[in-house]
Amino acid sequence: MEPNKMSLLTDLYELTMMQGYFKTNNRSRVVFDLFYRDNPCGGGYAICCGLQQALDYIENLSFSDEEVKYLDSLGIFDEDFLEYLRGFHFSGDIYAIPEGTVVFPRESLVKVVAPSMEAQLVETALLNIINHQTLIATKAARVCYAAGNDGVMEFGLRRAQGPDAGTYGARAAVIGGCNGTSNVLAAKMFDVPAKGTHAHSWIMSFPDEYTAFRRYAELYPQGCILLIDTYDTLESGLPNAIRVFQEFKDEGHPLKSYGIRMDSGDLAYLSKEVRRRLDEAGFPDAIISASNDLDEYLIESLKQQGATITSWGVGTSMIISRDCPALGGVYKLAAIEQNGEFIPKIKLSENTEKNTNPGNKDIFRIYDKATGKIRADLICMNGETFDESQDMVLFDPKETWKKTKLKGGTYTMRPLLEHVVDGGKVVYKSPSVMEIRDIRQKEMDTLWDENKRFSNPSQVYVDLSDKLYDTKSKVLDELTKVKF
Repeated sequence: MEPNKMSLLTDLYELTMMQGYFKTNNRSRVVFDLFYRDNPCGGGYAICCGLQQALDYIENLSFSDEEVKYLDSLGIFDEDFLEYLRGFHFSGDIYAIPEGTVVFPRESLVKVVAPSMEAQLVETALLNIINHQTLIATKAARVCYAAGNDGVMEFGLRRAQGPDAGTYGARAAVIGGCNGTSNVLAAKMFDVPAKGTHAHSWIMSFPDEYTAFRRYAELYPQGCILLIDTYDTLESGLPNAIRVFQEFKDEGHPLKSYGIRMDSGDLAYLSKEVRRRLDEAGFPDAIISASNDLDEYLIESLKQQGATITSWGVGTSMIISRDCPALGGVYKLAAIEQNGEFIPKIKLSENTEKNTNPGNKDIFRIYDKATGKIRADLICMNGETFDESQDMVLFDPKETWKKTKLKGGTYTMRPLLEHVVDGGKVVYKSPSVMEIRDIRQKEMDTLWDENKRFSNPSQVYVDLSDKLYDTKSKVLDELTKVKF
């Protein structure tokens, strides 16, 4: 999906609302927040991802003659509005949390401040991009956390929900912690390591397993991982692999970055037996790689069983986030500008969780000064400032009696939102994917172990400042007044 061909990547009602704003001369600037309500996979965090593609989309957002002609053919748009679209470009401001950052429910991953028509148009595409890539980056972070210091390769392209999902999903997976991808297009586009070995068909295409292994090692001595479970893992595959390793060693050309891969069977038992036999044969540095519908839970279980696997290939469960196939990100109006001032707006629901936070807002992250770990996130009104030398009282916005007092000097704060689009111009330069991957690892280090566990993780509090809480209460009171 090329950025300059994504203008119609939107829901029809975005365009019908645009025309409505155009016809009623509603050009007010508004604030929209893009956020999610629940961490994916039942976890304690998410990894923000997708900003670079979102910015590419904004930068290239315009309507070609062909696209305007198509909209005209629908018979619902007037010529004056279509003429407006011919000269359309995004002129607003966007603030966003950088990719690789650990994020939590209800805080804006992206804040759009723009004329109503423009802010409405970009809703669908931004949600599509941010929801998908944040989900996959989070899933990958969980898988890589389970793998510990072992390498994890992403190879889910053939099971992904289409070429774009497979390619941008691979990018997100690397940001989430994977050390490479089998997807050659993604590797080229995003300058990340391309990784892979061979399939069972390679073995089956030769007269015997040994010949297949030997030929592969001759072709790729710098990266020789042999798939040993085509016929019999321990009685055929492993002995033939060891034979090849020994021959190259005896010939004075020992293989580099070499080892075996298993794609079936009892991986815990097999890996321990394979490790024992490789060590006895004099190959203690041989890699043991495994695949076979792995996810974070199975990797964690295998490690607890003492599996000696040192490299993991994860495909389907990561590229589609099998147990949580969608991140429920939403895009909600938070304020409308009147006479130079943003008037807070709120969306009400009988489900308290769906009540939004009104106004033009900022987000601060609060760290424990001694450990560098996250204490809480604080959503506040735009322009609020805080003194780290003063005591701070945080409270749960839903259960307000739950309070925590941070003594002055024991905590530090940093703003999370960065100004990425200024007056329609992209002013943010994205780091490389591998640099974002490093940022993500440092971000993970700011979480407590209790936040990272898979079962019943401790949740990081996302609190409201006093000013925002009072503003929200006032807006709610105004909306729910009953006249007798």
